[in-house]
Amino acid sequence: MNSFETDLKRAFYSWHFLAGLVVECIILLYSGSSSELFQMSVPVLPSLPYSVAWLDEYQSGFLKSYLPRCGQNAYIWGKFLSCGISGGALLAIACFLCPQTAEGQPMQIDIFLIFLSGMFWAVTAAVLAAAANSRYVAYGGSFVIFYMLIILCERYFKSLYCLYPVEWYEGKHIWVFGGTGIILMLTGLISIMGIFYYSILRGCMARA
Repeated sequence: MNSFETDLKRAFYSWHFLAGLVVECIILLYSGSSSELFQMSVPVLPSLPYSVAWLDEYQSGFLKSYLPRCGQNAYIWGKFLSCGISGGALLAIACFLCPQTAEGQPMQIDIFLIFLSGMFWAVTAAVLAAAANSRYVAYGGSFVIFYMLIILCERYFKSLYCLYPVEWYEGKHIWVFGGTGIILMLTGLISIMGIFYYSILRGCMARA
């Protein structure tokens, strides 16, 4: 089993993933996808499964014994992709299991877009954790960025709906290329986070 498969299993079979999934389902069932509570959960819960996995292994010293067996590139990208996939899957599975709003109406959320949104916030949390060397920054940093974007869009730049994080999974405005435009933007943002993550971890490994 390679590094990516190992990381993916650890992310999906962790109690953090299960706890986040249960909490998200409860939020959807009792508050609905249009509620502020659900909005608050979007940047927070995807960070639970695996965003601090690198930090745990780095601080515990496990990295030194494991890294020679898989190589730096495989290790870094395995952590990054597992973090993103598990975070995105947490939101997507919850929305799939709870397809109706609290009022019994069909949920107006695209499953793939919510997956990509969750993936973005999960890897953003991982980048923040690695950069700040802190799990608290990981769990809270994505939330802060999420709400800073909401405040900027609602108060100052109302026409820039592409920066409104709720729009990324609801898609209520007209985008260039439609839903594909949102997918391209989120994929680009995730790729940028991947570059940051790779650079930070390579630097930390060089100093270890």
